[in-house]
Amino acid sequence: MKKEFYEGMKDGIPIGLGYFAVSFSLGVAAKNAGLTAFEGFIASLLNNASAGEYAGFIVIAADAGYLEMVLMTLVANARYLLMSCALSQKFAPHTPLRHRLLIGYDVTDELFGITIARPGTIAPFYTYGAIAVAAPCWAVGTALGVIAGNLLPLRVVSALNVALFGMFLAVIIPPARKDRTVAALVAISFLASFSAAKLPFTSRLSDGTRTIILTVLLSAIAAALFPVKDEEESAYDS
Repeated sequence: MKKEFYEGMKDGIPIGLGYFAVSFSLGVAAKNAGLTAFEGFIASLLNNASAGEYAGFIVIAADAGYLEMVLMTLVANARYLLMSCALSQKFAPHTPLRHRLLIGYDVTDELFGITIARPGTIAPFYTYGAIAVAAPCWAVGTALGVIAGNLLPLRVVSALNVALFGMFLAVIIPPARKDRTVAALVAISFLASFSAAKLPFTSRLSDGTRTIILTVLLSAIAAALFPVKDEEESAYDS
């Protein structure tokens, strides 16, 4: 257990450094939403999801209701449900339920990637080691971002906000380059978001509500028109 935990900590160091940089700009968004450094720290410690957390800060800044926040973060973080299920199948059969729940609570894209890539069955202590490094970096970076947002000049704060959008681009550009369908859907989503913000009816809706509607609508249309085949179907077609 100690060996796997230390291996997880080692592999979690570069992830933690990346989280620190990204969450620093996330802290600026938290500051703009009116959160204190301590509140930003707690928010990032309990919600390890960049897109979902940023969406939550947008809802807070818009003074939206709790139901809208729940729906917004649920849609933004829905992919983690699938990641948790995949990791659960990767664990040894005798792994207790409490470990599965804890790992599922702190699943992120990067932690999922390094964990699922390990050969054979995995033990939760490797992921615990990576979490022990990555999660504090994410929370501390957010708190420092809130503090810096109060100290740095406005131009610098605006420049730091760009870093978060740069992270989003880093997530969508690689799959868009590999698949023309994904690239087209990304372009359509940009256009739809811009149009929804300008049209008379949808422009009256809050940012969170528009995002929920567009996410569900576009993903449903894409799933119906461009379904992804599973491995069995692909093997049968070939």
